Amino acid sequence: MGMKLCGSDFVACRGFLYTVFILNFVLCCHLLQLQPFVDGKPGDTAALFERVSQSIKAKKYNEALADLTAAIEADPALSEAYWRGASILRQLCRYEESEKSYKKFLEMKPGNSAAEKELSQLYQAQNALSSAHNLFDSGDFTKALEYIDKVVLVFSPACPKAKLLKVRLLLASKDYSNAISETGYILKEDEDNLEALLLRGRAYYYLADHDVATRHYQKGLRLDPEHGELKKAYFGLKNLLKKTKSAEDNASKGKLRLAVEEYRAALALDPNHTAHNVHLHLGLCKVFVKLGRGKDAVTSCTEVLEIDEDLVEALVQRGEAKLLVEDWEGAVADLKSAAEKSPQDMSIRETLMKAERLLKLSQRKDWYKILEVSKTASISEIKKAYKKLALQWHPDKNVDNREEAEAKFREIAAAYEILGDEEKRTRYDNGEDIDDNGMGMGGGGFNPFGGGAQQFTFHFEGGFPGGGFPGGFGGFHF
Repeated sequence: MGMKLCGSDFVACRGFLYTVFILNFVLCCHLLQLQPFVDGKPGDTAALFERVSQSIKAKKYNEALADLTAAIEADPALSEAYWRGASILRQLCRYEESEKSYKKFLEMKPGNSAAEKELSQLYQAQNALSSAHNLFDSGDFTKALEYIDKVVLVFSPACPKAKLLKVRLLLASKDYSNAISETGYILKEDEDNLEALLLRGRAYYYLADHDVATRHYQKGLRLDPEHGELKKAYFGLKNLLKKTKSAEDNASKGKLRLAVEEYRAALALDPNHTAHNVHLHLGLCKVFVKLGRGKDAVTSCTEVLEIDEDLVEALVQRGEAKLLVEDWEGAVADLKSAAEKSPQDMSIRETLMKAERLLKLSQRKDWYKILEVSKTASISEIKKAYKKLALQWHPDKNVDNREEAEAKFREIAAAYEILGDEEKRTRYDNGEDIDDNGMGMGGGGFNPFGGGAQQFTFHFEGGFPGGGFPGGFGGFHF
Protein backbone atom coordinates (compact mmCIF):
# COMPACT_ATOMS: atom_id res chain seq x y z
CA MET A 1 0.00 0.00 0.00
CA GLY A 2 2.83 2.37 0.92
CA MET A 3 4.67 1.52 -2.23
CA LYS A 4 1.60 2.42 -4.35
CA LEU A 5 1.25 5.81 -2.66
CA CYS A 6 4.90 6.52 -3.10
CA GLY A 7 4.65 5.63 -6.81
CA SER A 8 1.64 7.86 -7.21
CA ASP A 9 3.40 10.76 -5.49
CA PHE A 10 6.37 10.29 -7.76
CA VAL A 11 4.24 10.62 -10.93
CA ALA A 12 2.53 13.75 -9.60
CA CYS A 13 5.86 15.23 -8.59
CA ARG A 14 7.33 14.53 -12.01
CA GLY A 15 4.34 16.24 -13.73
CA PHE A 16 4.70 19.28 -11.49
CA LEU A 17 8.41 19.61 -12.25
CA TYR A 18 7.71 19.29 -16.00
CA THR A 19 5.14 22.12 -15.86
CA VAL A 20 7.56 24.37 -13.96
CA PHE A 21 10.22 23.66 -16.59
CA ILE A 22 7.91 24.63 -19.47
CA LEU A 23 6.83 27.86 -17.77
CA ASN A 24 10.44 28.81 -17.12
CA PHE A 25 11.32 28.07 -20.73
CA VAL A 26 8.53 30.33 -22.04
CA LEU A 27 9.57 33.09 -19.61
CA CYS A 28 13.17 32.86 -20.78
CA CYS A 29 12.05 33.13 -24.39
CA HIS A 30 10.10 36.30 -23.62
CA LEU A 31 13.06 37.74 -21.75
CA LEU A 32 15.35 36.94 -24.65
CA GLN A 33 12.90 38.61 -27.06
CA LEU A 34 12.79 41.75 -24.95
CA GLN A 35 16.56 41.70 -24.28
CA PRO A 36 17.44 43.88 -27.27
CA PHE A 37 15.01 46.53 -26.10
CA VAL A 38 16.39 46.43 -22.56
CA ASP A 39 20.09 46.35 -23.32
CA GLY A 40 19.82 48.62 -26.36
CA LYS A 41 22.84 46.96 -27.97
CA PRO A 42 23.37 48.08 -31.61
CA GLY A 43 23.17 44.53 -32.93
CA ASP A 44 19.95 43.79 -31.13
CA THR A 45 18.35 47.10 -32.21
CA ALA A 46 19.32 46.41 -35.79
CA ALA A 47 17.61 43.00 -35.57
CA LEU A 48 14.46 44.67 -34.24
CA PHE A 49 14.30 47.18 -37.04
CA GLU A 50 15.06 44.50 -39.62
CA ARG A 51 12.10 42.51 -38.31
CA VAL A 52 9.94 45.66 -38.48
CA SER A 53 11.09 46.25 -42.07
CA GLN A 54 10.20 42.70 -43.04
CA SER A 55 6.73 43.10 -41.51
CA ILE A 56 6.18 46.30 -43.48
CA LYS A 57 7.34 44.62 -46.66
CA ALA A 58 4.82 41.85 -46.04
CA LYS A 59 2.21 44.56 -45.32
CA LYS A 60 1.86 43.28 -41.75
CA TYR A 61 1.68 46.79 -40.36
CA ASN A 62 0.02 45.82 -37.08
CA GLU A 63 2.80 43.36 -36.30
CA ALA A 64 5.43 46.02 -37.02
CA LEU A 65 3.64 48.53 -34.77
CA ALA A 66 3.29 45.91 -32.02
CA ASP A 67 7.05 45.26 -32.10
CA LEU A 68 7.83 48.98 -31.94
CA THR A 69 5.35 49.57 -29.11
CA ALA A 70 6.87 46.69 -27.10
CA ALA A 71 10.35 48.10 -27.72
CA ILE A 72 9.33 51.57 -26.51
CA GLU A 73 7.70 50.12 -23.39
CA ALA A 74 10.92 48.24 -22.66
CA ASP A 75 13.14 51.24 -23.45
CA PRO A 76 11.36 54.61 -23.62
CA ALA A 77 14.61 56.23 -24.75
CA LEU A 78 14.67 54.25 -28.01
CA SER A 79 14.03 57.31 -30.19
CA GLU A 80 14.20 55.59 -33.56
CA ALA A 81 11.26 53.37 -32.59
CA TYR A 82 9.11 56.51 -32.35
CA TRP A 83 10.27 57.61 -35.80
CA ARG A 84 9.67 54.21 -37.36
CA GLY A 85 6.24 54.03 -35.74
CA ALA A 86 5.36 57.54 -36.91
CA SER A 87 6.26 56.59 -40.49
CA ILE A 88 4.08 53.47 -40.43
CA LEU A 89 1.15 55.40 -38.93
CA ARG A 90 1.54 58.07 -41.63
CA GLN A 91 1.42 55.44 -44.36
CA LEU A 92 -1.78 54.07 -42.81
CA CYS A 93 -3.15 57.66 -42.66
CA ARG A 94 -3.55 57.44 -38.89
CA TYR A 95 -2.45 61.03 -38.90
CA GLU A 96 -3.10 62.11 -35.30
CA GLU A 97 -1.16 59.16 -33.84
CA SER A 98 1.58 59.66 -36.42
CA GLU A 99 1.91 63.37 -35.60
CA LYS A 100 2.34 62.59 -31.86
CA SER A 101 5.09 60.06 -32.60
CA TYR A 102 6.93 62.46 -34.94
CA LYS A 103 6.78 65.22 -32.33
CA LYS A 104 8.00 62.83 -29.61
CA PHE A 105 10.94 61.83 -31.80
CA LEU A 106 11.76 65.47 -32.59
CA GLU A 107 11.71 66.28 -28.88
CA MET A 108 14.35 63.59 -28.45
CA LYS A 109 16.22 64.45 -31.69
CA PRO A 110 15.48 68.12 -32.41
CA GLY A 111 16.36 69.46 -35.85
CA ASN A 112 16.26 66.08 -37.61
CA SER A 113 15.55 67.25 -41.17
CA ALA A 114 14.35 63.88 -42.47
CA ALA A 115 11.75 63.57 -39.70
CA GLU A 116 10.68 67.19 -40.18
CA LYS A 117 10.22 66.54 -43.90
CA GLU A 118 8.07 63.47 -43.21
CA LEU A 119 5.98 65.46 -40.75
CA SER A 120 5.42 68.06 -43.48
CA GLN A 121 4.37 65.27 -45.85
CA LEU A 122 1.92 64.05 -43.22
CA TYR A 123 0.25 67.48 -43.13
CA GLN A 124 0.10 67.57 -46.94
CA ALA A 125 -1.50 64.14 -47.11
CA GLN A 126 -3.94 64.97 -44.31
CA ASN A 127 -5.06 68.19 -46.01
CA ALA A 128 -5.28 66.50 -49.42
CA LEU A 129 -7.49 63.72 -48.04
CA SER A 130 -9.81 66.28 -46.47
CA SER A 131 -9.94 68.23 -49.76
CA ALA A 132 -10.68 65.06 -51.72
CA HIS A 133 -13.66 64.31 -49.47
CA ASN A 134 -15.00 67.84 -49.98
CA LEU A 135 -14.53 67.63 -53.74
CA PHE A 136 -16.30 64.26 -53.80
CA ASP A 137 -19.26 65.78 -51.99
CA SER A 138 -19.37 68.70 -54.45
CA GLY A 139 -19.20 66.40 -57.50
CA ASP A 140 -15.70 67.30 -58.74
CA PHE A 141 -14.55 63.70 -59.06
CA THR A 142 -11.61 64.34 -61.40
CA LYS A 143 -9.95 66.86 -59.07
CA ALA A 144 -10.61 64.66 -56.06
CA LEU A 145 -8.88 61.73 -57.80
CA GLU A 146 -5.86 63.93 -58.46
CA TYR A 147 -5.56 64.72 -54.74
CA ILE A 148 -5.80 61.02 -53.86
CA ASP A 149 -3.36 59.76 -56.51
CA LYS A 150 -0.81 62.58 -56.51
CA VAL A 151 -0.67 63.42 -52.81
CA VAL A 152 -2.44 61.11 -50.37
CA LEU A 153 -1.36 57.74 -51.80
CA VAL A 154 2.16 59.07 -52.42
CA PHE A 155 2.74 59.94 -48.76
CA SER A 156 0.26 57.39 -47.31
CA PRO A 157 0.41 54.44 -49.74
CA ALA A 158 -1.20 52.01 -47.29
CA CYS A 159 -4.11 54.31 -46.39
CA PRO A 160 -7.33 52.22 -46.47
CA LYS A 161 -9.59 55.29 -46.28
CA ALA A 162 -7.90 56.84 -49.32
CA LYS A 163 -8.08 53.59 -51.29
CA LEU A 164 -11.79 53.18 -50.63
CA LEU A 165 -12.47 56.84 -51.40
CA LYS A 166 -10.63 56.37 -54.70
CA VAL A 167 -12.93 53.46 -55.55
CA ARG A 168 -16.00 55.56 -54.76
CA LEU A 169 -14.64 58.30 -57.02
CA LEU A 170 -14.05 55.79 -59.83
CA LEU A 171 -17.62 54.53 -59.48
CA ALA A 172 -18.95 58.09 -59.54
CA SER A 173 -16.87 58.69 -62.70
CA LYS A 174 -18.31 55.48 -64.22
CA ASP A 175 -14.84 53.97 -64.49
CA TYR A 176 -16.06 50.56 -63.41
CA SER A 177 -13.13 48.51 -64.71
CA ASN A 178 -10.59 50.44 -62.64
CA ALA A 179 -12.92 50.30 -59.63
CA ILE A 180 -12.85 46.50 -59.93
CA SER A 181 -9.05 46.53 -60.17
CA GLU A 182 -8.60 48.77 -57.12
CA THR A 183 -10.99 46.75 -54.96
CA GLY A 184 -9.17 43.61 -56.09
CA TYR A 185 -5.95 44.93 -54.52
CA ILE A 186 -7.77 45.79 -51.29
CA LEU A 187 -9.43 42.37 -51.03
CA LYS A 188 -6.12 40.64 -51.72
CA GLU A 189 -4.82 42.18 -48.50
CA ASP A 190 -8.10 41.79 -46.61
CA GLU A 191 -10.58 39.39 -48.19
CA ASP A 192 -13.24 40.23 -45.60
CA ASN A 193 -13.24 43.98 -46.16
CA LEU A 194 -16.99 44.68 -46.23
CA GLU A 195 -16.77 48.07 -47.94
CA ALA A 196 -14.50 46.71 -50.66
CA LEU A 197 -16.96 43.84 -51.25
CA LEU A 198 -19.82 46.34 -51.49
CA LEU A 199 -18.00 48.67 -53.90
CA ARG A 200 -16.68 45.85 -56.08
CA GLY A 201 -20.21 44.42 -56.24
CA ARG A 202 -21.51 47.82 -57.36
CA ALA A 203 -18.90 48.03 -60.11
CA TYR A 204 -19.99 44.66 -61.49
CA TYR A 205 -23.63 45.72 -61.08
CA TYR A 206 -23.17 48.83 -63.21
CA LEU A 207 -21.46 46.69 -65.86
CA ALA A 208 -24.67 44.59 -65.79
CA ASP A 209 -22.69 41.55 -64.58
CA HIS A 210 -25.40 40.85 -62.05
CA ASP A 211 -24.35 37.31 -61.11
CA VAL A 212 -20.90 38.42 -59.97
CA ALA A 213 -22.37 41.45 -58.21
CA THR A 214 -24.77 39.18 -56.31
CA ARG A 215 -21.92 36.91 -55.16
CA HIS A 216 -20.04 39.89 -53.69
CA TYR A 217 -23.13 41.15 -51.87
CA GLN A 218 -23.87 37.66 -50.53
CA LYS A 219 -20.32 37.19 -49.23
CA GLY A 220 -20.51 40.51 -47.42
CA LEU A 221 -23.89 39.64 -45.90
CA ARG A 222 -22.55 36.29 -44.66
CA LEU A 223 -19.91 38.25 -42.75
CA ASP A 224 -22.39 40.86 -41.51
CA PRO A 225 -26.07 40.00 -42.12
CA GLU A 226 -27.21 43.41 -40.85
CA HIS A 227 -24.94 45.57 -43.01
CA GLY A 228 -27.33 48.29 -44.23
CA GLU A 229 -25.71 49.19 -47.57
CA LEU A 230 -25.07 45.57 -48.53
CA LYS A 231 -28.70 44.65 -47.77
CA LYS A 232 -29.97 47.58 -49.81
CA ALA A 233 -27.74 46.70 -52.78
CA TYR A 234 -28.58 42.99 -52.68
CA PHE A 235 -32.35 43.31 -52.38
CA GLY A 236 -32.42 46.23 -54.82
CA LEU A 237 -30.76 44.05 -57.45
CA LYS A 238 -33.15 41.17 -56.76
CA ASN A 239 -36.12 43.49 -57.23
CA LEU A 240 -34.73 44.88 -60.48
CA LEU A 241 -34.22 41.41 -61.95
CA LYS A 242 -37.72 40.36 -60.84
CA LYS A 243 -39.34 43.40 -62.50
CA THR A 244 -37.31 42.88 -65.67
CA LYS A 245 -38.34 39.23 -65.97
CA SER A 246 -41.99 40.10 -65.37
CA ALA A 247 -41.89 42.73 -68.14
CA GLU A 248 -40.23 40.35 -70.59
CA ASP A 249 -42.67 37.54 -69.76
CA ASN A 250 -45.70 39.78 -70.26
CA ALA A 251 -44.31 41.03 -73.58
CA SER A 252 -43.73 37.48 -74.84
CA LYS A 253 -47.25 36.45 -73.80
CA GLY A 254 -48.80 39.39 -75.64
CA LYS A 255 -49.85 41.18 -72.44
CA LEU A 256 -48.49 44.39 -73.85
CA ARG A 257 -50.07 46.95 -71.54
CA LEU A 258 -48.90 45.04 -68.48
CA ALA A 259 -45.44 44.82 -70.06
CA VAL A 260 -45.38 48.61 -70.44
CA GLU A 261 -46.16 49.04 -66.73
CA GLU A 262 -43.46 46.56 -65.68
CA TYR A 263 -40.81 48.03 -67.98
CA ARG A 264 -41.52 51.51 -66.63
CA ALA A 265 -41.42 50.23 -63.04
CA ALA A 266 -38.05 48.56 -63.66
CA LEU A 267 -36.63 51.73 -65.24
CA ALA A 268 -37.72 53.79 -62.25
CA LEU A 269 -35.72 51.61 -59.82
CA ASP A 270 -32.31 52.89 -60.93
CA PRO A 271 -32.23 55.49 -63.73
CA ASN A 272 -28.40 55.51 -63.59
CA HIS A 273 -28.03 51.81 -64.44
CA THR A 274 -27.52 52.48 -68.15
CA ALA A 275 -25.93 49.12 -68.98
CA HIS A 276 -29.17 47.40 -67.95
CA ASN A 277 -31.63 50.17 -68.78
CA VAL A 278 -30.60 50.11 -72.42
CA HIS A 279 -32.31 46.71 -72.68
CA LEU A 280 -35.35 47.92 -70.74
CA HIS A 281 -35.79 50.92 -73.05
CA LEU A 282 -35.42 48.65 -76.09
CA GLY A 283 -38.00 46.21 -74.75
CA LEU A 284 -40.38 49.10 -74.06
CA CYS A 285 -39.83 50.46 -77.59
CA LYS A 286 -40.72 47.09 -79.12
CA VAL A 287 -43.92 46.89 -77.07
CA PHE A 288 -44.93 50.41 -78.12
CA VAL A 289 -44.36 49.52 -81.79
CA LYS A 290 -46.62 46.48 -81.39
CA LEU A 291 -49.25 48.68 -79.75
CA GLY A 292 -49.01 51.18 -82.61
CA ARG A 293 -47.90 53.94 -80.22
CA GLY A 294 -45.34 55.40 -82.58
CA LYS A 295 -44.53 58.57 -80.64
CA ASP A 296 -43.84 56.66 -77.40
CA ALA A 297 -41.82 54.09 -79.32
CA VAL A 298 -39.64 56.79 -80.90
CA THR A 299 -38.96 58.26 -77.43
CA SER A 300 -37.97 54.88 -75.95
CA CYS A 301 -35.74 53.90 -78.86
CA THR A 302 -34.08 57.31 -78.77
CA GLU A 303 -33.23 56.64 -75.10
CA VAL A 304 -31.54 53.42 -76.23
CA LEU A 305 -29.52 55.13 -78.96
CA GLU A 306 -28.37 57.85 -76.58
CA ILE A 307 -26.75 55.07 -74.56
CA ASP A 308 -25.53 53.00 -77.52
CA GLU A 309 -25.75 54.76 -80.87
CA ASP A 310 -24.61 51.66 -82.78
CA LEU A 311 -27.29 49.27 -81.54
CA VAL A 312 -28.78 48.00 -84.81
CA GLU A 313 -31.97 46.62 -83.26
CA ALA A 314 -32.78 50.02 -81.76
CA LEU A 315 -32.25 51.73 -85.13
CA VAL A 316 -34.62 49.24 -86.80
CA GLN A 317 -37.27 49.62 -84.11
CA ARG A 318 -37.07 53.41 -84.21
CA GLY A 319 -37.36 53.24 -88.00
CA GLU A 320 -40.53 51.16 -87.60
CA ALA A 321 -41.84 53.64 -85.01
CA LYS A 322 -41.22 56.57 -87.34
CA LEU A 323 -43.24 54.83 -90.02
CA LEU A 324 -46.13 54.77 -87.55
CA VAL A 325 -45.96 58.55 -87.09
CA GLU A 326 -45.39 59.06 -90.85
CA ASP A 327 -41.90 60.48 -90.39
CA TRP A 328 -40.83 58.92 -93.67
CA GLU A 329 -37.48 60.67 -93.98
CA GLY A 330 -36.54 59.83 -90.39
CA ALA A 331 -37.52 56.21 -90.92
CA VAL A 332 -35.40 55.94 -94.07
CA ALA A 333 -32.41 57.53 -92.29
CA ASP A 334 -32.59 55.07 -89.35
CA LEU A 335 -33.13 52.03 -91.54
CA LYS A 336 -30.31 53.02 -93.90
CA SER A 337 -27.98 53.32 -90.92
CA ALA A 338 -29.09 49.89 -89.66
CA ALA A 339 -28.64 48.33 -93.12
CA GLU A 340 -25.10 49.74 -93.36
CA LYS A 341 -24.20 48.28 -89.96
CA SER A 342 -25.82 44.91 -90.75
CA PRO A 343 -25.64 44.47 -94.56
CA GLN A 344 -26.48 40.74 -94.47
CA ASP A 345 -29.84 41.20 -92.75
CA MET A 346 -32.41 41.02 -95.54
CA SER A 347 -35.34 41.84 -93.26
CA ILE A 348 -33.78 45.26 -92.61
CA ARG A 349 -33.40 45.83 -96.34
CA GLU A 350 -37.04 44.90 -96.93
CA THR A 351 -38.20 47.35 -94.27
CA LEU A 352 -35.93 50.01 -95.75
CA MET A 353 -37.43 49.48 -99.23
CA LYS A 354 -40.89 49.84 -97.72
CA ALA A 355 -39.88 53.09 -96.01
CA GLU A 356 -38.32 54.46 -99.21
CA ARG A 357 -41.50 53.67 -101.16
CA LEU A 358 -43.62 55.41 -98.52
CA LEU A 359 -41.27 58.41 -98.58
CA LYS A 360 -41.60 58.62 -102.34
CA LEU A 361 -45.39 58.37 -102.09
CA SER A 362 -45.43 61.10 -99.45
CA GLN A 363 -43.61 63.45 -101.80
CA ARG A 364 -46.29 63.26 -104.53
CA LYS A 365 -49.55 65.15 -104.38
CA ASP A 366 -52.24 63.76 -102.12
CA TRP A 367 -55.23 63.84 -104.46
CA TYR A 368 -57.60 62.72 -101.71
CA LYS A 369 -56.52 65.64 -99.56
CA ILE A 370 -56.95 68.06 -102.49
CA LEU A 371 -60.52 66.88 -103.09
CA GLU A 372 -61.11 66.81 -99.32
CA VAL A 373 -62.31 63.19 -99.32
CA SER A 374 -61.20 60.07 -97.47
CA LYS A 375 -59.20 57.30 -99.09
CA THR A 376 -62.29 55.09 -98.89
CA ALA A 377 -64.62 57.62 -100.60
CA SER A 378 -67.00 56.24 -103.23
CA ILE A 379 -66.93 57.50 -106.85
CA SER A 380 -70.14 59.46 -106.26
CA GLU A 381 -68.57 61.16 -103.21
CA ILE A 382 -65.51 62.02 -105.29
CA LYS A 383 -67.68 63.53 -108.08
CA LYS A 384 -69.68 65.54 -105.58
CA ALA A 385 -66.52 66.88 -103.93
CA TYR A 386 -65.05 67.76 -107.32
CA LYS A 387 -68.13 69.72 -108.40
CA LYS A 388 -68.22 71.62 -105.14
CA LEU A 389 -64.54 72.60 -105.21
CA ALA A 390 -64.51 73.38 -108.92
CA LEU A 391 -67.41 75.74 -108.40
CA GLN A 392 -65.70 77.29 -105.39
CA TRP A 393 -62.41 77.89 -107.18
CA HIS A 394 -63.62 78.67 -110.71
CA PRO A 395 -61.51 81.59 -111.95
CA ASP A 396 -64.57 83.56 -113.06
CA LYS A 397 -65.82 83.50 -109.47
CA ASN A 398 -62.47 84.65 -108.06
CA VAL A 399 -61.66 87.75 -110.07
CA ASP A 400 -59.74 89.33 -107.17
CA ASN A 401 -57.39 86.34 -106.82
CA ARG A 402 -57.67 84.85 -110.27
CA GLU A 403 -54.08 83.58 -110.41
CA GLU A 404 -54.45 81.62 -107.16
CA ALA A 405 -57.86 80.34 -108.25
CA GLU A 406 -56.54 79.09 -111.59
CA ALA A 407 -53.75 77.17 -109.83
CA LYS A 408 -56.18 75.67 -107.33
CA PHE A 409 -58.66 74.84 -110.13
CA ARG A 410 -55.96 73.03 -112.11
CA GLU A 411 -55.05 71.00 -109.01
CA ILE A 412 -58.69 70.05 -108.37
CA ALA A 413 -59.15 69.00 -111.99
CA ALA A 414 -55.95 66.92 -111.91
CA ALA A 415 -57.11 65.20 -108.72
CA TYR A 416 -60.41 64.30 -110.32
CA GLU A 417 -58.61 63.04 -113.45
CA ILE A 418 -56.94 60.37 -111.25
CA LEU A 419 -59.54 59.60 -108.62
CA GLY A 420 -62.47 59.78 -111.04
CA ASP A 421 -60.92 57.03 -113.15
CA GLU A 422 -61.14 53.63 -111.46
CA GLU A 423 -58.02 52.20 -113.12
CA LYS A 424 -55.86 55.24 -112.40
CA ARG A 425 -57.14 55.46 -108.85
CA THR A 426 -56.22 51.79 -108.23
CA ARG A 427 -52.72 52.34 -109.59
CA TYR A 428 -52.37 55.48 -107.48
CA ASP A 429 -53.52 53.65 -104.34
CA ASN A 430 -51.01 50.88 -105.04
CA GLY A 431 -48.21 53.41 -105.07
CA GLU A 432 -47.51 53.19 -108.77
CA ASP A 433 -45.80 56.11 -110.43
CA ILE A 434 -48.32 57.57 -112.83
CA ASP A 435 -46.86 61.08 -112.86
CA ASP A 436 -44.57 60.09 -115.71
CA ASN A 437 -47.37 58.86 -118.00
CA GLY A 438 -48.22 62.24 -119.46
CA MET A 439 -50.71 63.21 -116.78
CA GLY A 440 -48.93 66.43 -115.95
CA MET A 441 -49.13 65.82 -112.16
CA GLY A 442 -46.36 66.71 -109.85
CA GLY A 443 -43.89 69.05 -111.50
CA GLY A 444 -45.73 71.00 -114.23
CA GLY A 445 -49.22 70.69 -112.78
CA PHE A 446 -52.50 69.91 -114.51
CA ASN A 447 -53.84 72.52 -116.96
CA PRO A 448 -57.59 72.24 -117.62
CA PHE A 449 -57.47 75.41 -119.66
CA GLY A 450 -55.48 73.83 -122.49
CA GLY A 451 -52.55 76.20 -122.22
CA GLY A 452 -50.00 73.40 -122.64
CA ALA A 453 -49.33 70.75 -125.20
CA GLN A 454 -52.39 68.69 -124.16
CA GLN A 455 -56.10 69.43 -124.11
CA PHE A 456 -58.45 68.01 -121.45
CA THR A 457 -62.22 68.01 -121.50
CA PHE A 458 -64.27 68.12 -118.28
CA HIS A 459 -68.03 68.09 -118.51
CA PHE A 460 -70.47 68.19 -115.64
CA GLU A 461 -73.61 66.44 -116.68
CA GLY A 462 -76.41 68.96 -116.45
CA GLY A 463 -73.93 71.73 -115.60
CA PHE A 464 -73.77 73.53 -112.28
CA PRO A 465 -76.81 74.93 -110.62
CA GLY A 466 -77.49 78.41 -111.91
CA GLY A 467 -76.22 77.83 -115.42
CA GLY A 468 -72.85 78.69 -116.86
CA PHE A 469 -70.43 81.46 -116.11
CA PRO A 470 -69.61 84.25 -118.53
CA GLY A 471 -66.24 84.45 -120.15
CA GLY A 472 -66.21 81.21 -122.09
CA PHE A 473 -66.88 78.78 -119.21
CA GLY A 474 -70.68 78.43 -119.69
CA GLY A 475 -71.91 74.96 -118.79
CA PHE A 476 -68.39 74.09 -117.50
CA HIS A 477 -67.53 72.41 -120.74
CA PHE A 478 -63.91 72.87 -121.67
